[in-house]
Amino acid sequence: MNFHQMTMVQLAEQLRNKSVSSVELTQYFLDRMAQFDGQINSYITQTPDLALAQAAVADARRAAGEDGLLLGMPLAHKDIFCTKDVITTCASKMLANFKAPYNATVVEKLNAAGMVTLGKVNMDEFAMGSTTENSAFGVTRNPWSLDAVPGGSSGGSAAALAAGLAPVATGTDTGGSIRQPAAFCGVTGIKPTYGSVSRYGMIAYASSLDQGGPMAKTAEDCAHLLSAMAGFDERDSTCAEGARPDYVAGLNDSVKGLRIGLPKEYFGEGLSAEVKAATMAVAAELEKQGAVLVEVSLPNTSAAMPAYYVIAPAEASSNLSRYDGVRFGHRCDNPKDLKDMYTRSRSEGFGAEVKRRIMVGAYVLSAGYYDAYYLKAQRVRRLIKQDFVNAFDQCDVILGPVAPTPAWKLGEKTADPTAMYLADIYTIPVNLAGLPAIALPAGFSGGLPVGVQLIGNYFSEPKLLNVAHQYQQATQHHIQMPAAFA
Repeated sequence: MNFHQMTMVQLAEQLRNKSVSSVELTQYFLDRMAQFDGQINSYITQTPDLALAQAAVADARRAAGEDGLLLGMPLAHKDIFCTKDVITTCASKMLANFKAPYNATVVEKLNAAGMVTLGKVNMDEFAMGSTTENSAFGVTRNPWSLDAVPGGSSGGSAAALAAGLAPVATGTDTGGSIRQPAAFCGVTGIKPTYGSVSRYGMIAYASSLDQGGPMAKTAEDCAHLLSAMAGFDERDSTCAEGARPDYVAGLNDSVKGLRIGLPKEYFGEGLSAEVKAATMAVAAELEKQGAVLVEVSLPNTSAAMPAYYVIAPAEASSNLSRYDGVRFGHRCDNPKDLKDMYTRSRSEGFGAEVKRRIMVGAYVLSAGYYDAYYLKAQRVRRLIKQDFVNAFDQCDVILGPVAPTPAWKLGEKTADPTAMYLADIYTIPVNLAGLPAIALPAGFSGGLPVGVQLIGNYFSEPKLLNVAHQYQQATQHHIQMPAAFA
């Protein structure tokens, strides 16, 4: 059977009715990884022995009467989540030999649910980038076109899903890093409300923006995976207390009467005609199902990019100060003295984009510039959050593009960081405000997928998943696969 063409929910049914065992399903995906991953480089570390051992345990649990939907399901972890006794690199030379001594909470929770770890997938180094070209382990290629970027920083997760090298994957989103690669690779991914999913054991980039979330073929799969990932964790001081909503129960609710906001700032100059047409086609389909379209305004959208590129590097410069060649991570050979060890270890261990952001962050936090840049950026962040608060007085969810264009060619924007940063113009405001948003496939342009995003109010993930699921019930974009991997 072509298990790689099935959704996670369909695969769970195969496990339940004993059409396949977890060991057999795991071996199926391990074989596909061996056959195809050389073309796209989605995995940094493959863990076949661990996967088959976990699968055997899952089969034993099923034989004993357990019946969880995730039990025995293979998945890929973004290589930003600490995984006990498995190399966790964050796609950096700095951590090339780092074996985590503990599991991240997300890994812990998914292990408890009986999921099977196929391996750790590629990403932009320390999650800094929009293309997965900033990896010390080589670029990842888009399965739809091997000379195109897969998006970033969760490009390895998205590419593995698109090529059928994993049924589901974890990702993280700091400024669009789940949604943008999902859009570029034609899969679904949700960035939950900040604080919904524990960041314990998730290697930090920008602590007030980072958020883990699920990636899969469908919104339904994402709902089930998010149900296992989310929850309060006392080890993460930024994790929201209280019970999480039921992400699955309302998937089949009608969208009749739902007010969908179309922000006028998201449809102006810079948006390609193909992406605009795909976004409006989604709006038309939801309107056909009974939703009501309303125009809303997010007037401070243009200020989100400069605010983000002050706040995120500032936090990164602080978070990455721990990589000093002393406690763990890369250490230079034969340092002359302590200063030489610090300087050369960091110079050798970090890539160009990480160095750029550390330098920017150190600059905006310095004594003479803190008020002029960092403090002002935080004030802008408050205005952006208020824009969304005002918009949600007029609508229930917001619909817009994920990126201005489909995926571009590998190397096309590497010489111009600013042009690459602008690809995140529609995703960054969501992270600054801490809101949830889901990206879903909405069509194709020149053979490459086009994605749209639905943005919700705080802790409204069930509504976003419901709307996305209802759209996917009426369309076929999410089940398309690139011909070379189908």
